[in-house]
Amino acid sequence: MEPDATGAPPPRRWIVTGASRGLGLAIAHGAAARGDRVALLARGEGVEAVARTVGGEAIGLRADVSDVASVRAAVDTVAARWGGVDILVNNAGLHRGDLIDRISVGDWDDVLATNLSGPFHAVRAVLPHMPAGGSIVNVGAVVGFRGFVGDSAYGSSKAGLAGLTQVLAVELARRGIRVNLVLPGFVSTEMTAGISERARARVVARIPLKREGTPEELAEVVYWVAGSPYMTGSVVATDGGLMCAL
Repeated sequence: MEPDATGAPPPRRWIVTGASRGLGLAIAHGAAARGDRVALLARGEGVEAVARTVGGEAIGLRADVSDVASVRAAVDTVAARWGGVDILVNNAGLHRGDLIDRISVGDWDDVLATNLSGPFHAVRAVLPHMPAGGSIVNVGAVVGFRGFVGDSAYGSSKAGLAGLTQVLAVELARRGIRVNLVLPGFVSTEMTAGISERARARVVARIPLKREGTPEELAEVVYWVAGSPYMTGSVVATDGGLMCAL
C-alpha cells in the first residue's frame, strides 16, 4: 500500500480473532486509536455491536476459527472490503483444564481445535490476501513453555502454537511476511476471572513484578511486534518476569 498524497502511510488492515473481549478487544482498540482499520472476529453474538464501540472503521464479524469455512468466509469478507489484510492476530483461545486422567477427550479436542488448528486455519485463509510486509502475531501462553498441573490440553495447544510460529517464520519469510509469538503471563481477563482468590494469590506471588498484567499492556506489545520490520520467529514474553522465576 502506497502513501497518500500527503505522504502519510495508509491505514493498516488488521484481523484480530477472539476480539469481542479481553486482550483481543484491547488490541483492536489500540490499532483503531492509531488510525488503522480493524476487523474483530469472534464466534459469539454481539461482536458487531462491540466493533461499534471501537470506533473508526472497525467492523465485527462472527467466525469460529475452529471451522475452516467460517474463518475463510470472514477473512474473504474483510479482504473484499479493504483490498487485503496486513496484520493477523491469532488471539482466540479456549481454556479447559483438568488432570490428565480426568480431562475428557471432548475438552482436549475442543481446546486444540481453537488454540492450534484455529491459527492454522486463519493463516491459510489470510495468506492469499496478505502482501509482502505483512505480519502475523500469535498469542501464546507461559504454560506452553512451563508445566502447570491440570493444563495438559491448554499447554499442549500453546506449545504447538509456538512450534507453528517457528515454522511459519521460516516458511513465509520468502514472501516477506513476518510471524512472531507474544507470550502473555497472568493477565486480568475474562479467562482468568474464574480463578479462586487463593489460586490467584499463589500465581501473583511467583511473578517478580508482583502483579497481574493488563490487556492494554499486552496490546501495546502486540502493536509493536506487528510493526517491527526485522523481527520474525521471535518469542516476546510479556509476563512480569514469570518465565524467569519458574
